[in-house]
Amino acid sequence: MILRRQQALVIDRLRTAPSVVLLGPRQVGKTTMARHLAGERGSRALYLDLERPADRRRLEDADAFLRAQSGKLVVIDEIHRAPGLFEILRGIIDDRRGAGDRAGHFLLLGSAALDLMRQNTESLAGRVAYVELAPIDAGELPRRSPGVNQLWVRGGFPQSLLAEDDADSLTWRRDFLRSYLERDVPMFAPRLPAETIARLWGMLAHGQGTLLNQSRLASSLGVSAPAVGRYIDLLADLLLVRRLRSWSGNLGKRLVRAPKVYVRDSGLLHALVELETWNDVVGHPLAGPSWEGFVIENLIATAGDRRVPFFFRTEDGAEIDLVFERGGRVELAIEIKRTTAPEVSKGFRLACAALRPRHAYVVHGGTDEWPMRDGVTAISLVGLMKRLESAH
Repeated sequence: MILRRQQALVIDRLRTAPSVVLLGPRQVGKTTMARHLAGERGSRALYLDLERPADRRRLEDADAFLRAQSGKLVVIDEIHRAPGLFEILRGIIDDRRGAGDRAGHFLLLGSAALDLMRQNTESLAGRVAYVELAPIDAGELPRRSPGVNQLWVRGGFPQSLLAEDDADSLTWRRDFLRSYLERDVPMFAPRLPAETIARLWGMLAHGQGTLLNQSRLASSLGVSAPAVGRYIDLLADLLLVRRLRSWSGNLGKRLVRAPKVYVRDSGLLHALVELETWNDVVGHPLAGPSWEGFVIENLIATAGDRRVPFFFRTEDGAEIDLVFERGGRVELAIEIKRTTAPEVSKGFRLACAALRPRHAYVVHGGTDEWPMRDGVTAISLVGLMKRLESAH
């Protein structure tokens, strides 16, 4: 098992919160982590998978069954399949709080962000902590493991990353995409057409990292612009697509307001455009946008909840690929280059002059680090991830 950064965070949250919701796409490693944590507790933990009929039968009288598990950590996988449980969990948590038992009751696993958050708003407000588990990132790779380049090509889903060869990896990702369209889209959004969402997903892949233009996408799909918004909402709720917001502080400049859209996992991006090998990826026009999205996802995964990610662009050409704001101030400005010998763009310098970040970096495709002009540092992806972790 690859040790995940968020495992320590889940353990910490279970010490202080009655319940923890671990969110992440299917097959990202939530169940592996939860089983490991439950296994460490032995008889003081119980694992339930709501995809298993036997476990669903155990919850036919859920209130009585779960109350009988006092003193145990109860792990409930696929929690979105039983939204009625949230109200029952609230009553159990409140009764245990009244008895002085305040933390570590339930670990709930789910594959859709906003679906679970809506349930929480209604029933578990103030009683739950959220942890998001993203695909494996460059900072989590063991020493004897595939390198960053293979992680970029195959993405961070464990079965794709650790497949025997590139062909097996791509086959797994194709099947994964198909399963989402055939199973998850109908389950989470039964009124939305899976075939149209598949076409949109492919269009977003080909436009990786570009500004969202719902009208153009709607015209290509033959649907309305609001419908496109709903489809992208679904892909974002399923933690498969990211809308990166534009930084919108008051600079007295005309700022681009539309968000950028990225397919979050680089391996899924490559599967959507049928790129199998390293040579396929680096020889494709999407190589630059793919690397940009890969770096952004890795850095956001490392940055922690207190840093808020944006991009920055003005109508006169100043631009920053990734901005982290912390405590209301721009902490980091990051330009992303795939080359190992990057130069700082004029647009990045202009943007840094306007925003005055505490630190400015150019993340490149190599392993070295060196100072550049105007206080900018050239650094590797892993190098900057280590800095972010140490500065939490």
